[in-house]
Amino acid sequence: MSGPNTSYDPVEVAALDPQAVDDAVSAALAAASSAGTLDELRAARSAHQGDRSALALANREIGALPPSAKAEAGKRVGQARGRVAAAFAARHAELEAERDERILTEEAVDLTVVPPRRVGARHPISLVTERVEDIFVGLGWEIAEGPELESEWLNFDALNLGPDHPARQMQDTFFVEPADSSGLVLRTHTSPVQVRTMLDREPPIYVLCPGKVFRTDELDATHTPVFHQFEGLVVDEGITMAHLKGILDVFVARLFGAGTATRLRPSYFPFTEPSAEIDCQCWICSGTDASCRTCRGTGWIEVGGSGMVNRRVLTASGIDPDRYTGFAFGLGIERSLMLRHGVADMHDIVEGDVRFSTQFGMEI
Repeated sequence: MSGPNTSYDPVEVAALDPQAVDDAVSAALAAASSAGTLDELRAARSAHQGDRSALALANREIGALPPSAKAEAGKRVGQARGRVAAAFAARHAELEAERDERILTEEAVDLTVVPPRRVGARHPISLVTERVEDIFVGLGWEIAEGPELESEWLNFDALNLGPDHPARQMQDTFFVEPADSSGLVLRTHTSPVQVRTMLDREPPIYVLCPGKVFRTDELDATHTPVFHQFEGLVVDEGITMAHLKGILDVFVARLFGAGTATRLRPSYFPFTEPSAEIDCQCWICSGTDASCRTCRGTGWIEVGGSGMVNRRVLTASGIDPDRYTGFAFGLGIERSLMLRHGVADMHDIVEGDVRFSTQFGMEI
């Protein structure tokens, strides 16, 4: 900025030249008029009203003029800046009005229309459970249920699990405090429902017992402290292992596909004698692919346990073991789901992400 000079002629200052001021005003008005959006107007305003604009530079030069010239130059530059400010303000109002009208048109919402919402999906655990129930109900069986908080006698003693059996230790079972006197546990299997059924009714008995069970396992890729299983029980006259094998063949074929076979391997369970592990023929490769990830090339998949009901269990349940025999079996629903659909991580099943459930095609 130049210093005071009494002989200074404002006409000779380029920024204060009347024509230069008029040109700056014209350019500013044209920029304001041509701005099509608020962003464009903001950029034009910075160029024509900012600190480095032509009119701002002219306004700075007024201070260097002699007193006799300041009034006229100030009036001329002030009027020019006022015209520019008014033009930009008017254009800003126009563009805001256009924006608001466009928003009302483009973003209008019909409040009378109920928007489609996907509120959830049937969990595959429920689907598998219902499918298994349908299979056995179709065979003439009944569905039996019982409480999840169970007495130790029904959960252990009646099933030939004595006081010293490892399953009664704290690392396997959730005991209700105090553990040594309450006599209550969170059931570790649905077998107590079988005992309750035998205590409540006379044979013949054909029941399926699905439900939630609890064990003190850590949650990892293949284990969870809360899981689901179903157990089957038959008590009637003349029941043999052949009947057990037959019902397993029918069940597995209906659950995993026609032609899927089963086999029984000798095992041990306190509540059955003799006892057997249930193997199911691999429904992916049928034993023909040595690299099959489902059966690891063996052709067989372990799916559960079974056997003839132990005479002690029948006696504890008030049934004459000399007249009646029976078989029982149990399978884990989570395990069946993981095997049948290739679910690799238990976390996917239990964490409640609806995207996992919707893969099974049963949305609600």
